[in-house]
Amino acid sequence: MHLISEVAALLCPLPEPGTVTPEDCYTDAREQAEAQRTQYADNLEAAALATEEDPLILALEQARAQKEEADRRIRLLFAYAREFQPVRRYPLRALAQASGYTVSGVTTAYGTPEITLVQRQLHRSPVPRKDAP
Repeated sequence: MHLISEVAALLCPLPEPGTVTPEDCYTDAREQAEAQRTQYADNLEAAALATEEDPLILALEQARAQKEEADRRIRLLFAYAREFQPVRRYPLRALAQASGYTVSGVTTAYGTPEITLVQRQLHRSPVPRKDAP
């Protein structure tokens, strides 16, 4: 099998019978997954041809970029949850469990850059902490 097709099969899996609810939507779900797989393969092939890079290396670079974007979004959500929620601050344990971080990881994952970005996006300042002077 062609490398690009195999990479597309790994990253765009088809649903297994019995995994789609309701079951009568399985055919539609499979068709959508096949279309997504084809589109991914076409895009990967075009990128490989345009850059003369190995498709597997390109796929890894794309996956890394997606991971970095997901991490950035998590940091923004932490900043929002901890700094911009007036009614209740989300417990560190709940944030850690939901994100896969440790409690201490939640407190150190975000900082001034993330708070500033959230403030700019929401057009409001963080809620003052009760323990602030």
